[in-house]
Amino acid sequence: MLVSHILKSKADDSVATALPSMTIAQAAQALSEKRIGTLLISRDGTTPDGILSERDIVRQLGKAGAACLSEPVSSIMTSKLVTCTRDMRADAVLEQMTEGRFRHMPVVEDGALVGLISLGDVVKARLMELAMEKDALEGMIRGH
Repeated sequence: MLVSHILKSKADDSVATALPSMTIAQAAQALSEKRIGTLLISRDGTTPDGILSERDIVRQLGKAGAACLSEPVSSIMTSKLVTCTRDMRADAVLEQMTEGRFRHMPVVEDGALVGLISLGDVVKARLMELAMEKDALEGMIRGH
């Protein structure tokens, strides 16, 4: 299965973005209100500058305490993004996420953000693919 198929199957294909100047407290509020785990950080809403996860915020709180909440997200975001394109295979993306120990991957083409997929999105797509293969094999065995 390709990343493009995963993006099409998502109920909501929008990507939550935030400015690098947003405070960590504002980012935490946005994550909570939207019930999501990641914000893509972008100066223009199109070009990804970094990514910020709930985990990043918790680690910074543990390290610096509540004073960090007034710092900009740019101070703790991951700026060395690992991205994928729509034509990549889901299993390759899953492998990158597992090796890198992250749960969200921006989908970028020609430098522009086109989507965001989560580990859950990839696992769900893979399970659907396995179910279809199982059904096809069972049909062949039964002679249908």
